[in-house]
Amino acid sequence: MSNISKALTIGQVAETIGVSTHTLRYYEQAGLIRAVGRTAAGHRLYSPADLDWLRFVMRLKATGMPIAGMQAFAALRAQGQPSVGARRDVLVAHRDAVLARIAGLQLNLGAIVDKIAHYEAAERAPAADHSTRQIDEPTGETPTHSHQEKDSSWITHTTTATPEAGTN
Repeated sequence: MSNISKALTIGQVAETIGVSTHTLRYYEQAGLIRAVGRTAAGHRLYSPADLDWLRFVMRLKATGMPIAGMQAFAALRAQGQPSVGARRDVLVAHRDAVLARIAGLQLNLGAIVDKIAHYEAAERAPAADHSTRQIDEPTGETPTHSHQEKDSSWITHTTTATPEAGTN
């Protein structure tokens, strides 16, 4: 819940959540934000509940939910209590997509860590062992762990980003 108890202007909200006023207007036009209150002069005034919702929208965005997904979720939210189950289902599917991306990132990170260790070991080896060849070039020798084996996780593990996985 927000610690702010009074209405905020569009500039204050933009600064608070780290977006431009243009982005807030776009989110309102796109249906991500319900129509906010206005002053007599027509200036937007955001309530603490609006700010809490915007923070949640920003979390959805940060986790890769496409605008269309956020719009669908916002439309369900506007329906109130009858849509609670549908909203849960949307978030479960998004959570699963985020977890799949995290798993792919962890796999790729593991390959990078292995490659770093490979290069660190190569740097510690006597200079004569690799002075005339590139570290990753095959030498014709058959060591216990060939460079090709060291690169296998680098080459064979691929990830494919798809719209269904929540990437854009």
